[in-house]
Amino acid sequence: MDVFIDLGMSPLANSYLSRAELRQPERFYPLVAYVCDECYLVQLDEHAHPDEIFSHYAYFSSYSDSWVRHAEDYVETAVGRWNLGATSLVVEIASNDGYLLQFFVRRGIPVLGIEPAANCAQAAEKKGIRTLVRFFDDALAREFVTAGTQADLIVGNNVLAHVPALNDFVRGLKRLLRPGGVITMEFPHLMRLIEENQFDTIYHEHFSYFSLHTVTRVFENQGLFVFDVDELPTHGGSLRIYVGHEPPSRRPFTSQVEELLAREDRAGLRDRARYREFASGIHAIKRELLRFLLAAAEEGSRVVGYGAPAKGNTLLNYCGIGRDLVQFTVDRSPHKQGCFLPGTHIPILAPEALREARPEYVLLLPWNLEREIVGQLSYVREWGGRFVIPIPHLRVYP
Repeated sequence: MDVFIDLGMSPLANSYLSRAELRQPERFYPLVAYVCDECYLVQLDEHAHPDEIFSHYAYFSSYSDSWVRHAEDYVETAVGRWNLGATSLVVEIASNDGYLLQFFVRRGIPVLGIEPAANCAQAAEKKGIRTLVRFFDDALAREFVTAGTQADLIVGNNVLAHVPALNDFVRGLKRLLRPGGVITMEFPHLMRLIEENQFDTIYHEHFSYFSLHTVTRVFENQGLFVFDVDELPTHGGSLRIYVGHEPPSRRPFTSQVEELLAREDRAGLRDRARYREFASGIHAIKRELLRFLLAAAEEGSRVVGYGAPAKGNTLLNYCGIGRDLVQFTVDRSPHKQGCFLPGTHIPILAPEALREARPEYVLLLPWNLEREIVGQLSYVREWGGRFVIPIPHLRVYP
């Protein structure tokens, strides 16, 4: 194992604090990503148990308009491609607040959500989505099969990276999937993370970071095979893999799989030197952002944040940015409003506070949603406010 990036000590990225908790000790953990020198899987140590991270979750998927549209588009395509109907079963693992399964339900297709966060599952149930409050693993899959239940389609969006016991999880997928069924998994693409300096997508709830090479190997080790792949713009650049029981001799790889594997090789994703180079670019981003914020403070300009995503907490804590440089941030989710960001203790307010404060600069913490957010915040230009984008390099524009 080699060190891929050492981001110092950081709190859990989704551990938002109440005002009372500001007076209590706060737990920090090493945030170090390692790369395997044999298979090139990038992983973190497991410092916090999944129960501590996911049992009560502050992230509700439905508060991102573009993410919900992405889910609806996926459902429309999946229903036609896999001929899903009233006799099918769609299972989503880490189904959150029902942001995706609601679109299958509207088409009369039976669904089951598996979601460990009871507060998110409760929101899904209110939408009429049957949701089991459990962590998914091979033992749970065995319970389903014993009861005579298998899935025609298993969906996992941004869950594979969250799994510490990766091989057990994939064994469960294989067990739950009926013969001829399909698994789709979406996750941030390691190649994009490296090429675009997306270090802020590294935080404790993400245990693994995948290239197509590594994820294919993980699934093949459990008797599942990636037969197709889509490259997606979500989360700064993601992959959606399509997986089935059939080996390539029965369901050949698409040309997209072969082409992307070749591109990853050209990008150096099976070259140890490429991973060693990553850290130097991240240090430069930190210095660049700090220089800008310090200059803004010196000239008396106010900087506030937009959004309270987990990635923003990695960015702020690694750079040592606190309320002296970013006065507050705003977020659409009422589940975060009134809380404080972990580590930095920057307050989270409702979006109306942005219009009231009329700051000179708005730092977009969920920079991957830049187009959506800048469209929503077009009124910032009314007072000459400017947007600050920190990744992949600092951009400031009107």
